[in-house]
Amino acid sequence: MSNILAIAHKELKSYFASPIAYIVIGLFALLYGYFYVAILAYFVRQSLQMSEFGGQGPQAMDINQQLIRPLMTNVTILVLFVMPMVTMRTYSEEKRSGTIELLLTSPLTDFQIIMGKFLGALALWGIMLLVSMIHLAILFVYGREWKPLLTAYLGLLLLGGCFLSVGLFISTLTKNQVVAFMLTFTVFLFLWIITWIGSFAGPTVDSLTQYLSIIDHFDDFGKGVIDTTHVIYYVSFITFGLFLTAKSVDSERWRA
Repeated sequence: MSNILAIAHKELKSYFASPIAYIVIGLFALLYGYFYVAILAYFVRQSLQMSEFGGQGPQAMDINQQLIRPLMTNVTILVLFVMPMVTMRTYSEEKRSGTIELLLTSPLTDFQIIMGKFLGALALWGIMLLVSMIHLAILFVYGREWKPLLTAYLGLLLLGGCFLSVGLFISTLTKNQVVAFMLTFTVFLFLWIITWIGSFAGPTVDSLTQYLSIIDHFDDFGKGVIDTTHVIYYVSFITFGLFLTAKSVDSERWRA
């Protein structure tokens, strides 16, 4: 366990030793702030309209359902862009610089290397989520419940973990970071729009694509509901992505 944590710490430090962490966090914070301001402005405008037409105004508005949930849904879009930037260098940079041979011939196991890199990337994602919570902290006191907010962030953490596991696998396939970024973004986009394909292919395929859709499983988290079906899906997805990464690293070890 200590080896895994050491690799995770080294991986996290490497992000901040280069512009990647600052660019990714800055881009995420900027776009998140835009979504926050836009949805908050719409929320305020709706409450004022309700007051003008004899409604109860803000008292009749549900912050969790009419502000936080739409905001979390929009945040999932950001994952398409920031996650490839996080994972594109994890293995491709090791291959480009030639340090992959040293890493693979070290006394560390493949499991320790993969989990260390995964946890390091997940820690960076966690930092981005913590930065985003600053916006909601201002309105937290006005929320009717805090549990839906925590549930939504749990869903975002699991969603990010799924994308990271896939991104790690793709990063093992090439030594070019740009290629890794484009391939990862393409796969993420496919996982996002897979339900569009099923909607034109009949009810059976539609049901299958809805279950496979990584985004559809987040919807209940956005509502403040923790369904074990979605948790199992995300955990299974992460496990499968890390399994593919392990197989790819193992083949690289044999070639080294």
